[in-house]
Amino acid sequence: MPIQSERLILRRWEDADRQPFAEMSSDPRVMEYLSPLTPRSACDAWIDRQLAHLAAHGFCFWAVESKGDGAFVGAVGLLRVSYDAPFTPAVEVGWRIARTFWGLGYAPEAAAAAIRFGFDALQLPEIVAFTVPGSRKSRRVMAKLRMLHDASGDFDHPRIPEGYPLRHQVLYRLTRDRGLSVAAPSGA
Repeated sequence: MPIQSERLILRRWEDADRQPFAEMSSDPRVMEYLSPLTPRSACDAWIDRQLAHLAAHGFCFWAVESKGDGAFVGAVGLLRVSYDAPFTPAVEVGWRIARTFWGLGYAPEAAAAAIRFGFDALQLPEIVAFTVPGSRKSRRVMAKLRMLHDASGDFDHPRIPEGYPLRHQVLYRLTRDRGLSVAAPSGA
């Protein structure tokens, strides 16, 4: 069952999504604050992990398409954090939007739809998000979603090697009570 927002559809991955996802994931500006996914087989494996997560848990980082023309926009959704950290167990919300669609408010719109699904359908008590301190765009999306920075929860990502610039992460939290009041984010 796809999740819909005003302009977007969050849906199960299809084979036709693999090429546009790989193209988006090879864009250095899109991947500036994310771990690289090269070669193409790494992108396919990432999608396969999303499908496996969907089968196991009923949610994942879904493929996002535009309602208007069916264009592939990116990947947005929810994922169980699969490593030990001070804030786990947890479910994270995340997004990766193709650069063509930056500045249109698609990341907060799709993430708000995923969050509503998490709180309404999954009855999650809390949803987290994290990024590197310098990712101003992602942090701005988190603020639009009314997530609160938990400075005491900032952490070094255990799956990113020491000395790598993306290792240190800032943690944002959104409780169910606060999250249920998330409608379409303002200022998109």
